[in-house]
Amino acid sequence: MRPTTLDDYIGQEHVVGKDAVLRRMIESGHISSFILWGPPGVGKTTLAQIIAHMLKVPFYTLSAVTSGVKDVREVIERAKSGQFFNAESPILFIDEIHRFSKSQQDSLLGAVEKGVVTLIGATTENPSFEVIRPLLSRCQLYVLKSLEKDDLMKILQRALTEDVELKDRHIELQETGAIMRYSGGDARKLLNILDLVVNSVSTEKIVITDQLIEDLLQQNPLAYDKDGEMHYDIISAFIKSIRGSDPDAALYWMARMIEGGEDPQFIARRLVISAAEDIGLANPNALLLANAAFDAVMKIGWPEGRIPLAEAAVYLATSPKSNSSYCGIDAALEEVRQSGNEPVPLHLRNAPTKLMKSLGYHDGYKYAHDYPDNFVDQQYLPDHLTDKRFWHAQHSPAEEKLYQRMIQCWGERFKS
Repeated sequence: MRPTTLDDYIGQEHVVGKDAVLRRMIESGHISSFILWGPPGVGKTTLAQIIAHMLKVPFYTLSAVTSGVKDVREVIERAKSGQFFNAESPILFIDEIHRFSKSQQDSLLGAVEKGVVTLIGATTENPSFEVIRPLLSRCQLYVLKSLEKDDLMKILQRALTEDVELKDRHIELQETGAIMRYSGGDARKLLNILDLVVNSVSTEKIVITDQLIEDLLQQNPLAYDKDGEMHYDIISAFIKSIRGSDPDAALYWMARMIEGGEDPQFIARRLVISAAEDIGLANPNALLLANAAFDAVMKIGWPEGRIPLAEAAVYLATSPKSNSSYCGIDAALEEVRQSGNEPVPLHLRNAPTKLMKSLGYHDGYKYAHDYPDNFVDQQYLPDHLTDKRFWHAQHSPAEEKLYQRMIQCWGERFKS
């Protein structure tokens, strides 16, 4: 049932539909290396094979699950030996490219850069996390989406009318809700379910109903893939719900993770990060509570660990928010990258030796605790950055007290 032309290819109109960027590139007869990122069963391998067929170039395929550096080098050597002058480069398709180690990915770099092969990688994981930057920079990235219900229906109808065995069977689609739901936008899963139905029903006429599908599969249609893309999507929704002060949504997404078998430590770590990043100085107790929840989960385990996690999630979601510390450290890091290693002012330097003291290290430093309110006005930033501000208060009730103290200490500098 695998299509062999773009016209027969179903779905992904945004990349291979009429006038879409990848289709134009294919029809021009020349493609550059690219990576296809999308969930399982949406046509990544099929698209790569169609491209090779249309361009009439050799097509080599490797699976990152079973191939090593030696296999990669062998394919590259074969591609070199079979290349003709001015001919299009052979296509090297690597499935599950995110599973390649750094050394395996490094072995591809030279061949991709020199055009020995045109790389088409397929991955279900975010390439930003899994593909090394030098390789990623040499490839275009195309994101494939889960198939829509209309796409799945087209695939289903084509299977029933064109497959050499199925077209001779008496199969009636009375209901399609369950088969669509269990497929989850995955064409491979859809066809596997259809295969299961056909092989499980012994009557001459097969009537596909929701009840039949549910009885055969006996599984949760809302399964959570803790190793796949949904893992990142749901934790993202969880954190954004806390940031957006919605405790109900935070509990819902946490429940999705718990029900799907997510690692409790992973949830707890994200709560600690959220407490520092999103609540911050608006409620410093949030970080303490998140840490306590982490410790409690480690001590009491599962399933009771869900209770302190839920307590922390609700507390964080209902707390006032501030990311001033988060923004402050990022601003300081950006300054360091731009201005480089500015010298430390002499009066702030350590002076453990006589030589250092003779050079003026530590000379003129004022010990803050010797002054009223434990503060004395002196320079702490490098000479070229004396007027720089990195931390900007966001004026939540708790942070307002810190801001007013800074105005009391530094005056006009903190009013800007």
